[in-house]
Amino acid sequence: MDAKAIAKHVKISPKKARPVADLVRGKYVSEAYNILNNTHKRATEPLEKAIHSAESNLKDQDPVAQTADIRIKELRVDEGPTLKRWRPRAMGRATEVRKRSSHIKVIVTNDETEAD
Repeated sequence: MDAKAIAKHVKISPKKARPVADLVRGKYVSEAYNILNNTHKRATEPLEKAIHSAESNLKDQDPVAQTADIRIKELRVDEGPTLKRWRPRAMGRATEVRKRSSHIKVIVTNDETEAD
């Protein structure tokens, strides 16, 4: 059985969040929590929240599911909307500052045959 969770408009660029997502993709949820707790990046908190939400959604659908058996089937970090701001520069010019955001999609499963 699969369950998913989507965290939208997370205020971190996808370029910074994807390497952290690569660390836990395909792992068991308990192992993913250990990896994220020992990784010192800002992207670990929203990823951990999204994984926890997907895990809770699976437990709501299947009450007999154990945390030790839940595996991350899919973990995607897509680009969200970009806020465009302007910053003053020398000689009366201005440059654009792009404040990027991410959409994090997590699908977890407790079936061993599907998790590859």
